[in-house]
Amino acid sequence: MANTTTATTGQRDLSELLTLLDLLDEAPAAVALRARSYELLGVGPGTRLLDIGCGGGRAVGEAATLGAAATGVDANVGMVAAARERWPDQRFEVAAAEALPYPDGSFDACRAEKVLHELTDPAAAVAEAYRVLVPGGRVALIGQDWDTLVIDSALPALTRAIVAARADLMPSARVARGYRNLLLDGGFGQARVAVDTAVFTDGLMLPVLGALARAAGAAGAVSAAEAEVWLSDQRERAADGRAFVAIPLFTATAVRP
Repeated sequence: MANTTTATTGQRDLSELLTLLDLLDEAPAAVALRARSYELLGVGPGTRLLDIGCGGGRAVGEAATLGAAATGVDANVGMVAAARERWPDQRFEVAAAEALPYPDGSFDACRAEKVLHELTDPAAAVAEAYRVLVPGGRVALIGQDWDTLVIDSALPALTRAIVAARADLMPSARVARGYRNLLLDGGFGQARVAVDTAVFTDGLMLPVLGALARAAGAAGAVSAAEAEVWLSDQRERAADGRAFVAIPLFTATAVRP
């Protein structure tokens, strides 16, 4: 029999994560970036698209409206269940980015957004994307470098400690700055990188900042009191419309020869 407390906690954590992802995905900068990724990948009627690390399935649903035959995979069983519930007419499967359950040359395009930083071996995921693409197929890697969050604060030293501590908890927090070389090393050609910056001056990012502070506290990088003082400063700034959070978002594209 499953541990009820553990199961309930897991469901709550998944719900909170989905809420946070929705918050980020609905920001205008994120909407525009996804739309551009579809253009860069040539997504249109009949395109066989694989979204790696699909989360709640938003990109698969959007690609389907463009006529694509889209498939989403995620290693998180709960995420796949949520994606299937949200987009019941689309295809989603539980699978690791490093071990895709598809034959060689199954897709015309692959995208991986906000996922490679969670992997201990991003190169393995890139190799799998290469394998399942047809010759001439396109890939897009999208994400942020977790060391390059720009947050205005009255407590700069504390800000640096919190940002660095959160980054250090991730398997590959700085992978985005290496996207182009990762693709080149994986055998792809025509690799290009663009950087867009999402800027927030209201309270939209407060849940994200709260998560950063809690993670830093749990890691012992800051005390609970320091985390609260830092968050209080951010809340006051947001309430006055004087917050400033800038997140550089990296998009790398390439073609399989």
